Amino acid sequence: MKIAICTGGGDAPGLNAVIRAAVLSCLELGWDVFGIRDGMRGLLRPEEYPNQGIIRLDRSSVRGITHLGGTFLGTSNRDDPTHFPTIHPDGSVTYADITADVAATFAKLGFDALISVGGDGSMKIASRLSDHGLKVVGVPKTIDNDLDGTVATFGFDTAVQFACDCIDRLHSTAASHQRVMVVEVMGRYAGWIALESGLAGTADVILLPEIPYALDKVVAKLQDRHKIGARFSLVVVAEGAFPADGQVSVKERPVDGNEKLGGAAEKLCHSIRAITDFDTRHVVLGHLLRGGAPSAQDRNLSLRFGAAAVRALAEGRHGVMVALAPPEVRYVPLSQIAGRMKKVPLDCDTVLTCRALGVCLGD
Repeated sequence: MKIAICTGGGDAPGLNAVIRAAVLSCLELGWDVFGIRDGMRGLLRPEEYPNQGIIRLDRSSVRGITHLGGTFLGTSNRDDPTHFPTIHPDGSVTYADITADVAATFAKLGFDALISVGGDGSMKIASRLSDHGLKVVGVPKTIDNDLDGTVATFGFDTAVQFACDCIDRLHSTAASHQRVMVVEVMGRYAGWIALESGLAGTADVILLPEIPYALDKVVAKLQDRHKIGARFSLVVVAEGAFPADGQVSVKERPVDGNEKLGGAAEKLCHSIRAITDFDTRHVVLGHLLRGGAPSAQDRNLSLRFGAAAVRALAEGRHGVMVALAPPEVRYVPLSQIAGRMKKVPLDCDTVLTCRALGVCLGD
């Protein structure tokens, strides 16, 4: 068989480990395996790659990459074949669904199947390609852990650990200066990173997109701490968190992509200052959460996912996504998870633990 691998969407620690596991698993079966550069871009815009947008992968290609962050194939959250942009000479842009053409191109190039590693957008694309006859296996990737159908996605554990390390550092400086530190972490529509890192980092307030917060409740928590002699506080806020009487903080609304969130911590910081006399500062961790070497847990999960994707194809399975269902990796139909998001359940044990410990969730 001739297999293609692509990594799309935002990068995440563990992508290289997935590629390595998939490549070595293919080679063990005697299959040929190729990597598509920069998401789908190497296939859709080959003219931009004088040294080939699709490259053969062998053992030397993936040697010593398990511990490396990012993806050596490159990635992109543009060039979506279901909404593909064409720029005309007059500068205007039109969009078209070229999914059927992409599936035909794969067949023309002799590929038997595609292993698509990515988040919700990549899984939607993979599902559409599957509908057009391409054999596809998806591998779930997102530091936000918000993909439906799987208990965990690789990259999440690394992001949570880094966020917790940062909160630990801010804890000491907040205590030294008697400040309120507001820490913004990624999480557009699901607050898994904020919840897990905030609880582990002993945050006093954790704000999630799933729970629109009341500013007066947040301020009351900070004031209560001050009254009992705790003259500093830590607030962790997901970038997609918003006040009950307001909206999500948006930095930019590009015409050709998802809105770019930002400013949640800064706005909350200003609001706290306007009501109290607390010395309040904000820190945005942003893309720092995506970078760096994957944790041991993420490395192992990535290797398991990559091997499972090839195993699925060897068993004749396609149109599926590999998913973690401890202690096993199973397969779920792409059609069932595409376009669905896994948000934080408000009755989950972690949320209940926060409430039991007196953490303010803004409601």
